[in-house]
Amino acid sequence: MRKAEMLTIHPNILERDGKKAFVVLPYEEFVMIEEELQEYEDLKELRAAKAEELDEPTVSLRDAKKELEKGDKSNFR
Repeated sequence: MRKAEMLTIHPNILERDGKKAFVVLPYEEFVMIEEELQEYEDLKELRAAKAEELDEPTVSLRDAKKELEKGDKSNFR
């Protein structure tokens, strides 16, 4: 797992009628933000999937290996 670090961005804020309206970023910074957002979305999906299966029955790795060695796959989906 990588260490969390703060993104450093260099926004150029553009105004319209004296109010902040747009932000221009260097392309590399935009790509970094896009990648971070994708990782965040992936993490949210992983957490949701884990939460859905929280109460599902589980099989230990040791028992799974034993069952596979015997050729009995009836306990597995």
